[in-house]
Order: sequence, then C-alpha cells, then structure tokens
Amino acid sequence: MQASVFEPMDRTVAETVLKETKRVLDQLGIVFFLRHGTCLGAVRDDSLITWDDDLDVGSVIGLHGLTEERMYQAVELFSREGFAPNVIVSEIGLEVEMKKYDVPIDWNCYRIIGDNIYQWPVVQIPLSMHTELKEIKFLGETFLVPNPPEDYLRQRYGPDWEIPKKIGTFESDVLEMTDHSFIPPDHRKTMSLGSRFVSSSHTGYLKVLDLDGLPVHEAQIGIAATAALTGLENARTNIDGRVFFNLPVEGSYVVSIAYNDHREVLYSEWLAPHLNYVYTSNPAVPSGRRNALTNETGKPDST
Repeated sequence: MQASVFEPMDRTVAETVLKETKRVLDQLGIVFFLRHGTCLGAVRDDSLITWDDDLDVGSVIGLHGLTEERMYQAVELFSREGFAPNVIVSEIGLEVEMKKYDVPIDWNCYRIIGDNIYQWPVVQIPLSMHTELKEIKFLGETFLVPNPPEDYLRQRYGPDWEIPKKIGTFESDVLEMTDHSFIPPDHRKTMSLGSRFVSSSHTGYLKVLDLDGLPVHEAQIGIAATAALTGLENARTNIDGRVFFNLPVEGSYVVSIAYNDHREVLYSEWLAPHLNYVYTSNPAVPSGRRNALTNETGKPDST
C-alpha cells in the first residue's frame, strides 16, 4: 500500500456529496444515519468538521428492512451516479468506500453481533441506539442520527466529546473506547502481541526506529484490527525495538506508537500475517499518515 497523508475535505463540496448520497439512498428507501465525525460535526457544531477527511454514514443489516441484496442494489445505483463504490466485506459488516468530486465517503452497513454493532476500529455501540433513529436538521435537510446522539458520541469519543480535537489527538480517545469494548467470546478473533518471540504464535514483528535509525527500547505499541473482532492488544518493544505479533486477517489496522514525548496513531495501516514492518516517525508530518509502515525482510525470531 502506498503511503499518504489524510487531507481535509473541501467542506462546500462535501456538503454537496452528502446531499447526493442522501438522494440515492432515499430513492431506494434505505434508512441510513450519520456516524463518526460526520455525526459529531452535525450534532456538536451544526457543520462538517473543518479538518475531517471524509464523510461517514451507516446502516444496519437486519434493521429497517435492509438486506445485503438491497445494499448491493444501492451500490449499483451509486456506481451509475459516479460514486465509484468499492465493497469491502468483513465480519463486522460491509463497507462501501466511495468518492465523488474528490470527496471520500464511507457507507458502512453493520452486522448485528449480539445486541450491538461494532464501529471503527472495534468500538461497541448498542443496537438500541439505531432502532429508533433521531431526526435532526442539518444543511437545510433532515438527517437521522443514533438516538440519543449524545450517548452515541460519548460512547464513540469518550466523555469529553464536546471538546473539538484535531487529527493526532482524537484517535487516542477512540482507542481507549476500543479497549473498553466487550467482544462476545464466540466472535472474538485471536490476535497476540508481545515483546518476546513465541514460535508457536508469532508470525511477524513491528520494529520501531528513531530518527537516527536506532531501535527504540520500551516503546508502547497498541494494535487493533478494524475488520475483525480482536480488541486492542498492547506491548512494549524489546531491546531490539521489536514487538512480535500474530494477526488474524490481512486488512486495515490501527497502530499506536508512544515513546519519550513522542506519540503517533496510525489509523489506517494495511497489515498482513507473516510480514514484518518498520516504523519511523516523520517530524514534518506528526499526524494523519496512512500506510506509513514499511516492510522488512527476515524471520520473526528474537534476534
């Protein structure tokens, strides 16, 4: 995957794209709601967030008459309307990645797991917040949001969700909520992370290097899958700057790295089992990087 940096949307264009998205889903009678930063901006600020990089809407398969078949009908219509949709299937749901007028938009169709749905990366949200969605006025139109929206945003972003936070700070709050989420044992996928290599369970490693190319000892590493129910795993790097892992699937992960006074959350890293990765900070881009980890050849042993 090519490295990149998240860039803020043009808000005026994004407003147009959100309204066109609503028109397509309304045309098919598909119920959807604002979620993530789009919901946060609408409820807290009555506007899209200045530094947000995409639009986020959602639906729940099995609620309000939505089936996978109807979702794919919408995908076909979105394609005809110039949204260039791409469907990513996972245990958590079906994510429809789209872009129009250079504005990314994610329509996530969540699967019901127990009495919950699980939002990026793996934050547990009660299904009850989506059975009777709340109407709000936004951008001169009526949109739906989880109900009550204040409880949803508190569960999504933490108790101080009303305080605006830019990229580089809010991700840590989301990871903390991930750490507090309950995952049913029969759905939980195995992922391990440790500072000592265990041949029976570890298949790769992440190495942390400082700006001089030297290994960083005792760096705090956190990894959470976004497409599998794993929860958040934490470990500290060994004297060689490495933590060893076993990943459940190839896909997108959130990776946090903290040492000394440095902290960065990489919230979209494409990782695969049986590969090794290297992290180096970039002072010119302290936050908002995507696919910043590079591959390293070698066996995931302890030397």
